Amino acid sequence: MKKTNHLRRFLTPIRSLTFGFSFLSLVGAIILSLPMASASGNYTPFLDALFTATSAVTTTGLIVVDTGSYYNTFGQTIILILFQVGGLGYMIFISLFVLGFAGKLSMTNRVLLRESINRPGKVDLIKFSKIIIVTTLLIEIIGVIFLTIYWMNYFGFKEALYSAVFHSVSAFTTAGFSIYADSFIKYQSSLPFNLIVISLIVLGSLGFFVLYDFYLYITNPGKKIRRLATHTKLVISLMLILTLTAAGLIFFAEGNIHVNTLKEKIITAIFQAATASTTAGFNTIDIGLMKAQSLFAIIIIMFVGAGPGGTAGGIKLTTFGVLLISLYSQLTGRKNVAILRRKISGRTIQRAIAITLIAALWLIVSVLVLTFSEQKSFIQIFFEVASALGTVGLSAGITGDLSSLGKIIIIITMLIGRVGPLGIGLTVLVREKITSYEYPEDDILVG
Repeated sequence: MKKTNHLRRFLTPIRSLTFGFSFLSLVGAIILSLPMASASGNYTPFLDALFTATSAVTTTGLIVVDTGSYYNTFGQTIILILFQVGGLGYMIFISLFVLGFAGKLSMTNRVLLRESINRPGKVDLIKFSKIIIVTTLLIEIIGVIFLTIYWMNYFGFKEALYSAVFHSVSAFTTAGFSIYADSFIKYQSSLPFNLIVISLIVLGSLGFFVLYDFYLYITNPGKKIRRLATHTKLVISLMLILTLTAAGLIFFAEGNIHVNTLKEKIITAIFQAATASTTAGFNTIDIGLMKAQSLFAIIIIMFVGAGPGGTAGGIKLTTFGVLLISLYSQLTGRKNVAILRRKISGRTIQRAIAITLIAALWLIVSVLVLTFSEQKSFIQIFFEVASALGTVGLSAGITGDLSSLGKIIIIITMLIGRVGPLGIGLTVLVREKITSYEYPEDDILVG
């Protein structure tokens, strides 16, 4: 009995989620390492299979082997399942499966589901989960239809449909996996294709609560005018600002190195900025050939990431926004931190600071380790780690050359990016006993 209670205390909801994602990665790695998953019919080195599986579960998209040529249809399907389940959060699938058979969730499953879905406490958990599943499938199906129509200009129906299914799910879950060796470089000048993919990755990266908020806004019966939540407005505003700023930097920094016409230059700049800010990870230009200015701009928006409570990684747009607003309030001497006439709680500010610091510290430590283990330039290593932490999947061309230690560091970084830096911190640290006393205050000079 004591052992059971001790185990329950140890397996906090956030730890259970972390172990769950790790377990999914391990199971995926075992399957992907088998000969039945590879095109050659040979065993795949387990570390490479674990890297691929973790990249899929965390919806990152970094690869050590080419997905389209190395894995057969079975292997690619396993990868697709992993990033679909990992993107939505495996607890949603488990909870709805249990509901279908038992009719209700246990308290433990409810707590785990609540931790896995970042949404306001007043929102009904089960209704929210069901709407998210239906919305996800609807968006992905629409994406499949449009992409199939587009790819039928190049392939037969079956091949076009298969490619559309794989890439529609990969785009919405911001996984960034592609069955094409050069990602989408061959489609860099196609405006219809770029619009379809950008729409999918933006919708997937906004976060589930933003999609839910839009759902309530659209289905509002009209008896009372309903406004979008402050959270939704902040996510959309910051995403637009960061994406357009990054697109502008890429546009002016890259010149005509990758493309020939002004139209292609504009499309590729916007696509590359969008795929980085949404943490999708597709590319229409060779990232390894980009200038340091562009790479650094992409690093920043990969670190920030997209909307919380969804498929995207990074510290999240709202975390970045809260930090900026808090800094502005501090500099202007304001007592309260507020945005759009809404006060931000001190607890939210503390969480934003903790998330950013943990992410930054892990980024620094990982980059430092990889500078010793990998014979690559600093900007390439910095870019790789930021991409893994933001679960983006863009690479400056060094993923396939990583050493065993380098692969392990990136695997851990991808898990941190998916669960969240604060979640990982709470998983690792042992909860202290609550004390009934307080220490006296003292002054510490800072700044």
